[in-house]
Amino acid sequence: MPHLDVTRFRLPAGPRADMALAGVVLVLAGVAEGQRLGSSQGATASVIGSWFLAVAVCAALPLRYRRPVAVGWFTVVGTGVYYLLSTVDAPLVVIPIAALYALATQGRIQASVAMAAVMVIGVGVGTLAGTGDVSGTAVFMLTGWLVAVVALGAMRHGRVAYAEEEARLRATQERLRIARELHDVIGHNMSMIHVQASSALHRLQKDPGQAQEALTAIKQSSKEGLQELRATLGVLRQVDEAAPTAPSPGLSRIDELVSSASRAGLDVRIERSGTHSPLPAAVDLAAYRIVQESLTNAVKHSGAQHAVVRLHRGDRELTLSVQDDGQGAARAVHGGGSGIAGMAERARALGGTLSAEAGSAGGFVVRARLPFSDHHEPIGGAVDDQDPAGG
Repeated sequence: MPHLDVTRFRLPAGPRADMALAGVVLVLAGVAEGQRLGSSQGATASVIGSWFLAVAVCAALPLRYRRPVAVGWFTVVGTGVYYLLSTVDAPLVVIPIAALYALATQGRIQASVAMAAVMVIGVGVGTLAGTGDVSGTAVFMLTGWLVAVVALGAMRHGRVAYAEEEARLRATQERLRIARELHDVIGHNMSMIHVQASSALHRLQKDPGQAQEALTAIKQSSKEGLQELRATLGVLRQVDEAAPTAPSPGLSRIDELVSSASRAGLDVRIERSGTHSPLPAAVDLAAYRIVQESLTNAVKHSGAQHAVVRLHRGDRELTLSVQDDGQGAARAVHGGGSGIAGMAERARALGGTLSAEAGSAGGFVVRARLPFSDHHEPIGGAVDDQDPAGG
């Protein structure tokens, strides 16, 4: 027997849904009130008053997005007065019940419970007064319905709040992981620049010319960059965490991803274009992680058989895309894990962009643009240009 998760119960929402519900209830109430016309001499005035209340209560429901508590109380009180004036059993009570559920889903539990209590007390007082329209069984059933509606709304609110908190936690963890990797890659490279520039400046103090000015500029810029990097990332990185010593991966290891995906049944083709000069370490790492996550999602969630990874290395940016032939529409609808959010976070950290969506011809496509400065060069190349002797 399948398990029923009541927290997934979700009524249609939005102004259009509220207007549709109010319209249906108003039509049913009009049909019921029409039966009273002509029944007696004084019925016309009572019907007009009941009609006015029914229209007012139904018209108030779509306004709950601006004043949810006020609209809730108005529907409760207006519905109660309507049933005092009317002698027919119109379904106007659906409107305050919908307002109660909406309040509970927003976390306004006290207000929804108070309104439900007023409704139960009002019906109970009518029963004790001997109106004959309701009985104790009706009061009991109404109480059960209201408790169920408020409970479902409260569970819905708790589930949404938990999902939002979990998403924030995952985003924070991903930012921490990015901060650690950026610190290990960029921090190490800039430290080496600083050390080499200081050593060269010490050896070349007596030599005139542009070499000394260039080395001085390298030393100063690397020092300022290290200070800014540590100030920015120091608050994110865990103080007591040991820094990893293994080299960070890059696109040079993309064949390992292809082999791993092949073992899982995914045929991957790599297409490269543009220049072949080395990438900055941070961009190289981010590109590797994006490709890795995209292929992992294709294997786990889409049921794809083939995937194409396209890499274009321009002068100022790296563009990449990962396209598979799996169930793109299903992933677009049921997605929401931390994978896509983590890839987007990596792209934004470098000033780039990332999109993930169902492909026009089927499948799923991840596209990323990772910009970088065109004068970023590896440490070894920069030293060789300034010091041919390799000193």
